[in-house]
Amino acid sequence: MDDLIREFLIESHAGLDQMERCLTELEDRPADAELLANIFRSVHTIKGTTGFLGYARLESLSHAGENLLGLLRDGKLVANGEIISVLLDLQDGLRAILRSIETDDNEGQGSDEEIVERLVALAQIGAAPHTSSKSARILSEVEAISNRAPQPGAEAHSQGPPQPNVTDSTLRVDIGLLNRMMNLVGELVLTRNQILQANSTNAEFTPLARRLDMVTADLREAVMKARMQPVSHVFSKFPRLVRDLAQQLDKRVHLRMEGQETELDKSLLEAIKDPLTHSVRNAIDHGIEAPDLREASGKDAEGQLTLSSRQQGSHVIVEVTDDGGGIRVERIRDKAIERRLITPQKAAQLSDRELLQLIFLPGFSTAEKVTNVSGRGVGMDVVRTNVERIGGKVEIDSRPGAGTTLRLSIPLTLAIVPALIVRSRGQDFALPQTALVELVYLTPEEGKTQIEWLENAPLYRLRGRLLPLIFLSELLGLNRLFEQPQDGGHYIAVLNADGRRYGLVVDGLADPEEIVVKPLSAALKRIGLFSGATVMGNGEMALILDPGAIAGRVGIGLSPDDLVQPAAGESTALSESEFLLVKTGEDQQALPLNNVVRIERIPRTRIEWLEKMPVLRFGGTVLPLEDRSRLLDRAEPSDAEITIVVCRDGERHVGVTVSHVLDVASGAPLVDAGTRSLVPDVTLLKERVTGIVNLSRIPELPVPVEVGG
Repeated sequence: MDDLIREFLIESHAGLDQMERCLTELEDRPADAELLANIFRSVHTIKGTTGFLGYARLESLSHAGENLLGLLRDGKLVANGEIISVLLDLQDGLRAILRSIETDDNEGQGSDEEIVERLVALAQIGAAPHTSSKSARILSEVEAISNRAPQPGAEAHSQGPPQPNVTDSTLRVDIGLLNRMMNLVGELVLTRNQILQANSTNAEFTPLARRLDMVTADLREAVMKARMQPVSHVFSKFPRLVRDLAQQLDKRVHLRMEGQETELDKSLLEAIKDPLTHSVRNAIDHGIEAPDLREASGKDAEGQLTLSSRQQGSHVIVEVTDDGGGIRVERIRDKAIERRLITPQKAAQLSDRELLQLIFLPGFSTAEKVTNVSGRGVGMDVVRTNVERIGGKVEIDSRPGAGTTLRLSIPLTLAIVPALIVRSRGQDFALPQTALVELVYLTPEEGKTQIEWLENAPLYRLRGRLLPLIFLSELLGLNRLFEQPQDGGHYIAVLNADGRRYGLVVDGLADPEEIVVKPLSAALKRIGLFSGATVMGNGEMALILDPGAIAGRVGIGLSPDDLVQPAAGESTALSESEFLLVKTGEDQQALPLNNVVRIERIPRTRIEWLEKMPVLRFGGTVLPLEDRSRLLDRAEPSDAEITIVVCRDGERHVGVTVSHVLDVASGAPLVDAGTRSLVPDVTLLKERVTGIVNLSRIPELPVPVEVGG
């Protein structure tokens, strides 16, 4: 594609995206001069460029739209429902021609006669003084043309979501971020050259290797930032869809969007378009009632639909919430039995929350008849499949009569994920930390006495609750672990995979790593227990375990107690976070796991002092250290080592001295008994009140003061 045409298509699609957003807002603010100016500018820019490129059809259609928009901008016409509908159809027509240019290198063979007639007829009303009878006649002509023309958005709804265009393969990056990436690449090249000239016996080799590690981590973070885009790029498509679908179903729906500034990797942003589209359509079709039914039940005739997003740890949570009639689990159960998706015996054993999950089964639908909106049994299963394909999960919460919330949990990126390296029968596996709740260590004696058995199924009583156990070696056929005597103890990785809580028993653990996910071969995919592969820091290959697939293989069901989520509209401020549990002297403290870069074990002689502040030198960089428990003041042998946890605090790196790294676990916030407000820098970790190391309070490096001559 010619570079000039490609740039024109990118700019035009971006202009039409802005036009669509402004048009849906214009319905509420028909006299807003700024909105009208933005819409006019989008069409005017397309018209001006098309003449130069020779696209006659595009120029003719945009010219007709520009005339009407000029009258609106000048105040000679006031935007109403009919005008906004025709302008939305204009936007659809322009976009269709742009896609034809992109795919077929021509403007296509379609006709724009009807849309042009409607635009011209409406423009005649504001072009000259007129009588009310003349206005009525012109409006009736416009309405007559609109029976002949397709209903707004109907074609798009019947054909599914729009096809990707040239803008989907384009990413705009801030020049400041590109400059930072370029500087980091320069640092990377310098460090590489120094390492190539050194060897492992060189005293500078270890600092150079650590310097390379730090620069690589910073470069990776910068590249990830370059790929991030706000979710507003996806959310902006929904005002139009909600407007058209509500009109089609004779419903009144108000859309509210929150957290549009939340950022997500561009590839994942594209992947959630379809799941969100299905979810919004279902909320309007199945969730929000007709105006008369809402009024009869004491609700406002206009339904409320909320799209919200927020970052929570290493995931972005996207929610679709409606204030409709909610979901009756009895109806879900009956429909599933009727469609033979589940047996009556199995349905009788399921809790209400487990019954809600049946809506994700392929072929499930509660619609009474098939329409172009719903009833074909395609929708929620697509949502779950598409979200799980990108490493996310879907949850649903509903209260009859009050509404429904569909919650999508999406990883920030697929390329690099934090993982715990576990060992079973001498083989290493990567376990994604997103599913890890806590770690439990059992000595050989405890393993014999504390593991209980129920019909040949092993269980562990964790704080009074029975936890089903899965022995990784048994699952993978690496030897029957629990039937053979072991010299050492075992670790139980307590996992929560889509509401299914269980313990994965392994022989040992290694330090957590940020792993680069690689796709699996077809043969390994068929096993169904792994989500990918990775190369670890020691150069060896490891398979990445899939906690959800493991739970499904063994048949572990949902745990209602673990699935309790905030109801629609309730606060989610008390959600859990993951921490690295460390011991600093006699104290137990927590470090936010998302901020931990790596764990270093170094000779104490490497520590230097800068104006009474302990620092650690890596090549040409200096790392400030936090030594709150004064571990560095203790009298130790000259060859003694100390553990440093290197953390990221915004744009800088800091180090925290610790005596031991204890565990990785989830911590819940605590509330002040008097004020009912959250207590800062404190968490409940493994049933113990634990202080959180506030990295931002670690002092900056001293700035040298210049002394005048």
